[in-house]
Amino acid sequence: MDREELRDLLEHLHDKYNRAEFIEPDPISIPHSFTDRHDREVAGFMAATIAWGNRKAIVKSARRMMQYMDFSPADFVRNASERELEHLQSYVHRTFNGQDFTDFVLCMRHIIELYGGIGEFFESRYLATHDMAKVLSEFRSEFFTHPHNPHCEKHLSSIDKGAACKRLNMYLRWFVRHDDRGVDFGLWRKIPMSALYLPLDVHTGNMGRALGLLQRKQSDWKATAEITAALREFDDSDPVRYDYSLFGAGIDGFLKM
Repeated sequence: MDREELRDLLEHLHDKYNRAEFIEPDPISIPHSFTDRHDREVAGFMAATIAWGNRKAIVKSARRMMQYMDFSPADFVRNASERELEHLQSYVHRTFNGQDFTDFVLCMRHIIELYGGIGEFFESRYLATHDMAKVLSEFRSEFFTHPHNPHCEKHLSSIDKGAACKRLNMYLRWFVRHDDRGVDFGLWRKIPMSALYLPLDVHTGNMGRALGLLQRKQSDWKATAEITAALREFDDSDPVRYDYSLFGAGIDGFLKM
């Protein structure tokens, strides 16, 4: 496949999957069920946190999370009482347990009290550094400044340890990207779309390799940087819109063709 054929494929798949029909079966449907910015940020962060494995199971578990938070996620994070936090102990999604849930709520509270919101943290730190990789490192460091059980740390990837940070990059895509398709929110306008990195996991990595966009075998941060750089050659201003293309290639069974 030459460069123009690859561009045409990426554009075709982007147009096919970056549309409103994508929302309902995807974890992004969780923040889409709210209208308030801060509700969306908290709901989105929690949905992204457990977004590994089967999408249907992720969405179901994330909706249960919202039920535990009385369907007012931002208010719950800011104001939940000790008794309300204790209720979270019965929650479980795979290896994310009730204590992890409690710790994440309290760590989010710490971020919100310091910065006014999760988006305010990311926007202010990006304006200070102009380097999204540094912001990802700073976010994890600040997040875990609040006392917590070490078990929960596994659920927030560390770029400093070389992780691909797929879920954080997906979360950033949701809130930074903006277009006329209605899927991504585009609420954090102080961060340019060009600063984003592809949410790289096993599936998008395999697709990237099959399409010649990625040579590195391991799906880590170096691979994330490599494939994002390759996608910038097709759209320097919005490379992560091709997340839809790589996802769509998987759905369409590209590797089986």
